[in-house]
Amino acid sequence: MGILVEGLRRHGIEVVTCNVPLGHMDAGPMVPPPSAHPGIPRQRIRHARCIAELVAKARRAPRPDVVIVGYQGRLDIQIARRLFPGVPLVLDHLESVDDVADRLGHAAQAELRKVDRIEQAAIAAARLVLVDTEEHRRVLAPPQRDRAVVVPIGAAPVWFDAGRAADRRVPAPEGPFGDAPAEPGAHSRPESAERAGEAAADFEPDFRPGEDLRVISVGLYSPVQGAPVIGAALSRLDGYPITVTMIGRGLQAQRTKDLVGPNAPRVTWRTWVPEAELPRLVAAHDVCLGVFGTGAKALRLVPNKVFQGAAAGCAVLTSDTAPQRRLLGPAGLFVPAGDSDALADVLRRLAQHPPEVARLRAAAVALARERFVPEAVVEPLVERLREIVDKGVR
Repeated sequence: MGILVEGLRRHGIEVVTCNVPLGHMDAGPMVPPPSAHPGIPRQRIRHARCIAELVAKARRAPRPDVVIVGYQGRLDIQIARRLFPGVPLVLDHLESVDDVADRLGHAAQAELRKVDRIEQAAIAAARLVLVDTEEHRRVLAPPQRDRAVVVPIGAAPVWFDAGRAADRRVPAPEGPFGDAPAEPGAHSRPESAERAGEAAADFEPDFRPGEDLRVISVGLYSPVQGAPVIGAALSRLDGYPITVTMIGRGLQAQRTKDLVGPNAPRVTWRTWVPEAELPRLVAAHDVCLGVFGTGAKALRLVPNKVFQGAAAGCAVLTSDTAPQRRLLGPAGLFVPAGDSDALADVLRRLAQHPPEVARLRAAAVALARERFVPEAVVEPLVERLREIVDKGVR
């Protein structure tokens, strides 16, 4: 939501935020372990207090032209509908109930199915529904698709700041792995990549001859992430100059560790990293790993870490899915989803070609600075919002 707000403001749109934080539960996938969470009764009391405070804040706010309800706002949009009757509502539908079930595992699916009616009511109440990829838009029911707007996730300014802190100078990007041609079926070179030389002139990663390739993976150990694919790939890297940082927790954490085994490069396992420290930590690495799961959700998303890793100045290595290849083009590296052998092979090649790593990092950051900044990702939303407001005025 913060990226949406920042982007809208950069387009000259006045945004009044009306928000009551729930606490550490708002921090996203890198929250502290479950033992740090309060009990369910205490959560319910806190939620009730937050809703009461939210209603009071909203009643004091000026009447808006449009109300945007943030991520996981299935209930909030009903509150907004009553507080601002007749005002167009926009729902940030970044993750559906089905997506949450996939992320949390089969044990949670029965409970989450109960929320489906609430979700459908939220979508019905919205004039616009924000999704992050065209593939997610197609999942919506046919009557809902016309009201859906594809708004990429993008990266917050702090990630670009972290990338700039490591800036040097580097030659303009070329093709994948030197002069090799792009993979068959690759999308045409984006305009931003064509102009990447100018943007990349401000960025030169350290070549560090003789040092290890630094690789980082951040996220929940869920089926979507495909962390076991990473674990299996790492087990095949014995003897190569590679160090890896694995950050996160989740259902498949132990399985991933077991797959890594003893025949792997140096791996640091961290359950949690404070939100303020994460961009700088990612920017200290050469390669940011994306998602490698093979499920339906994994094949239609572009995860936060792809945008964030590129903004922080990392080369992005992720699964070869339609939305990710469309977004990154030649600025990314791709392997088939679920293919640990292919992932290991690419990491071995990168470890032996530091100049190629630097080229890929420069290409990713150049693309990010043009396409992933807040004002760029919200452009489709700005266009639709202006149409709504103009019609309301007339």
